[in-house]
Amino acid sequence: MKRIIAVLASAVLAAAAAGCGGGAGGGRGNRLSIATGGTTGVYYVYGGGLAKQLSSGIADTQATASVTSASVENIKLLATGKADIGFAQSDTAADAVNGTGTFTGKQPIKAIARIYDNYAHVVVAPGVKAEKVADLKGRRVSLGPPNSGTQVVARRMLEAVGLAPDTDVSKQQLSINESVQAVKDGTIDAFFWVGGLPTAGIVDLATSRPEMRMLDTSDALAAMRDKYGQEYVGLDVDLSIYKLKGSIKTVGVANVLLVPDSMNEQLAYDVTRVLYERKAQLAAVHPEANKLDPRLGQQTAPVQLHPGAARYYKEKG
Repeated sequence: MKRIIAVLASAVLAAAAAGCGGGAGGGRGNRLSIATGGTTGVYYVYGGGLAKQLSSGIADTQATASVTSASVENIKLLATGKADIGFAQSDTAADAVNGTGTFTGKQPIKAIARIYDNYAHVVVAPGVKAEKVADLKGRRVSLGPPNSGTQVVARRMLEAVGLAPDTDVSKQQLSINESVQAVKDGTIDAFFWVGGLPTAGIVDLATSRPEMRMLDTSDALAAMRDKYGQEYVGLDVDLSIYKLKGSIKTVGVANVLLVPDSMNEQLAYDVTRVLYERKAQLAAVHPEANKLDPRLGQQTAPVQLHPGAARYYKEKG
C-alpha cells in the first residue's frame, strides 16, 4: 500500500510539473502565459488575439493572456518564470538587459520581435488649463500604475520639462481604466498613458467627455533623448482617431515582444512564425498588428533576439 501511495504521489507531482512553466521548456503540451497590460490598453487586446493564434497555430499548445501593470511587471514575470511571453516598451527592455532604471541587475530575457510603436498620451480633464506638460505643476496627475512602462516615460518626461515627479505634481499611480474613471469623476486633472493607437480607454473617455484634450509633448523629446538615448522618437497623432479635432506631436517608443532566454529554441521559432503568419487575424483584433514587418521586427537592440526567432528571420531572408 505504501508503495502504491508513493507511486501515485510521484505521478501527481509529475503531472503538476508538466503543467507549470511548459512554455520555457518547449516540447508537447505547452501552456503559455502571455503578460500584457490593462484591459482597455492595446497590449491586452493584442495579447488576447496572440493567445488565440498561438493556441491554434502550435501543436499541443494552450496560450492565455494575463492582465498586468505592463512593461516592468511583465519583464519581472518573465525573469522569474511566471510568464512565457511578455509585451514591453523598448526603453524598459533596455533598462532590463542593462540592469539599470528600476532593475537592480541584468534580466534574463530575449526578444521575439519589435512589433509597433507606443505613443505618449498626456490627457487633460475638461476645464483644466494646461497647454504643455510643464503646466501640470501643482495638478493632480496620474503617472500610470506601478511597474508600468507608462510610469517610466511619465517620470522621464516630467523631469525633461523641469518638474520633479514626486513633488511638483500631486502624484497618483492609476491604471488606464482607473485614470479614465478618475477624469470622469473629477478626481484627477490629467493622466499619462503610453500605448498604441487607438487605446480603447481613451476612446471611451473622448466619447463621453469630448472636451478632454491631449497635450503636445514634443518639447520634452530632446532632453529625453539626451539623457536616455535613442529609444525615444517624435511621432505625430491625428486626433481624429479619438474623434477629436486637430493633431499633436508626441514622444514615441517602440514595443517589443519578449520571452525568457531559457525558452526552447523551437518554441521561440514557432511563436515568431505564428506572429507573422497570422498577421491578418491579429490585425482583425487590433489594427496595430498591421505594423508587423519581419525587417523591422529584427530591430530589437539592445535586447538580443532569441536564437529561435533569429533562425526564423534568417530563413525568411
